[in-house]
Amino acid sequence: MPTIKVNGVELYYEDTGGIGKDIIVFSHGLLLNCRMFDAQVAAFSSKYRCITYDHRGQGQSEVTESGYDMETIYEDAAQFMRALDAVPCHFVGVSMGGFVGMRLASRQPKLLKSLTLIETSADREPEYNIPKYKLLNQMFRWFGPRWVMRPTLNVLFGQKFLNDSARIIQLEDIKRQLAALNRVGTPRAVLGVINRNSVYDELSNIHLPTLIMVGDEDIATMPEKSKRIAAKIPNSKLAIISGGGHSSTIEEPEMVNKLLELFLNNQKNLAFS
Repeated sequence: MPTIKVNGVELYYEDTGGIGKDIIVFSHGLLLNCRMFDAQVAAFSSKYRCITYDHRGQGQSEVTESGYDMETIYEDAAQFMRALDAVPCHFVGVSMGGFVGMRLASRQPKLLKSLTLIETSADREPEYNIPKYKLLNQMFRWFGPRWVMRPTLNVLFGQKFLNDSARIIQLEDIKRQLAALNRVGTPRAVLGVINRNSVYDELSNIHLPTLIMVGDEDIATMPEKSKRIAAKIPNSKLAIISGGGHSSTIEEPEMVNKLLELFLNNQKNLAFS
């Protein structure tokens, strides 16, 4: 199991390698892990060095006593990429991973070649969501993940995916992943997300090529959030993914891969023009 110690935490990661290849670093969303990028790694690993990792307290990374605020999670990522000699890279962040990506791009732009933001927000968690998420967090901690499985799935995925009979096996695998969530690390990670500060005012500092994607069925970070980001980041591109919920890398992988490939190819063409 490959891990690396950075910023006081052992992070689990997977690295397809490849000397001389451009690098893509993928950063996952809350409650999921690096597996949410399996379809992207499969599609891009022949041309890119693809690196995925689990945030502290999630997936197979270490559960630490502290450090779940977004500023520490962002610093985890910066040190992780440097430690693996994975800079500058194309950074792809979903939801929580997008919180990380925006901080990297605005504060340490030399670490990145481009930024892709998927199903994310630059704002604080809306006040009306916080009591609901705190209650689910308490239920998870007291009774375990199976008690909150249905509302969790409804937040993470759109109804198209959840009701697709052809994807029952895939959905059952996701349920097994959620059932295995760490009962100590997960609540800490949730609190770090819902207590995050806004970075909206930092977005105008981002001058990297930026692609923004959001599913039209995303109820966690609705499309208006992505439109707000796109309006603030100069020359960014916005794509709405039909049928995608809050985890479109899993739900609509073909469309995500197509959009990402076009975006990355454009960066290559610009580099050689």
